[in-house]
Amino acid sequence: MRLAKPLSPSRQVLAAAVLLATTVMAAALAGCSPQDDTAASGTPSPSSATATSASCTASALPTHTAGKLTVGTDNPAYDPWFSDDKPSNGKGYESAVAYAVAKQLGFAPGQVVWQTVPFNSAFSPGVKNFDFDINQVSISADRKKAVDFSSGYYDVRQAVVARKGSPIANAHTLADLKDAKLGAQVGTSSLDTITDVVKPSKQPAVYQRNDLAVAALKNGQVDGIVVDLPTAFYITGAQVPGAKVVGQFDTAGAPSEQFGLVLDKGSKLTACVSAAVTKLRTDGTLAALEKQWLSDAVGAPVLK
Repeated sequence: MRLAKPLSPSRQVLAAAVLLATTVMAAALAGCSPQDDTAASGTPSPSSATATSASCTASALPTHTAGKLTVGTDNPAYDPWFSDDKPSNGKGYESAVAYAVAKQLGFAPGQVVWQTVPFNSAFSPGVKNFDFDINQVSISADRKKAVDFSSGYYDVRQAVVARKGSPIANAHTLADLKDAKLGAQVGTSSLDTITDVVKPSKQPAVYQRNDLAVAALKNGQVDGIVVDLPTAFYITGAQVPGAKVVGQFDTAGAPSEQFGLVLDKGSKLTACVSAAVTKLRTDGTLAALEKQWLSDAVGAPVLK
């Protein structure tokens, strides 16, 4: 076997210098490369959008008021989403969801503060006076330009309510609604359903609040109104004697509509609140609360 010829002393010095320069350069490049904060410290960096159990505790969250969780909703607060127009009593689906989210974040019921926020103000641009708002606000790309949303806490279905003597009381298809005078609250997916799905020949009636739409239905000023399905059953059961749920709109093949909690744009609470909602969905809490408070909202025929 042929042996390599030993390097001369001068060449040994040169090789050592090259090796040293290569080592220094590698170290410099390593120092300039991006570092994974999680790997370096064992915890995500403060700017990370990922919620962790440590960052999502009541003591760590930068809430509107220290030590409190401020929740916004409209006034009046309607059944079956709330009960007796008292969001703070924990009764009704949305009140119960709000307190369940608060519990996930480590806030006791006595630490939850309710703030009156008109529906359209909840998702309009500007700094908010709440930590999150819960008021049947559908998640949409357009609204996301002005506010943050949590993951969805309710899968929405829209429905038509009419008085039994209305021309559309026995409607079975979308075509049966084409000539109807329909109404809905401004800024809602209910109004979008009228204009984008029904596309009636008559201009829809638009109301600032849902109770005004209900009053118009009761007084015969419209043939019917469009609301979410649980509200539709509440209207027929408690608000407008003789009214009926004509039917619900087909959601097959359509993008899923969900209600989400509304937060200030870029809120530092968004990741934690969203994680709390997701946990409540996966562990069955949302389904149990829906069964408890919205169980009557079943059985409406589908309008196609």
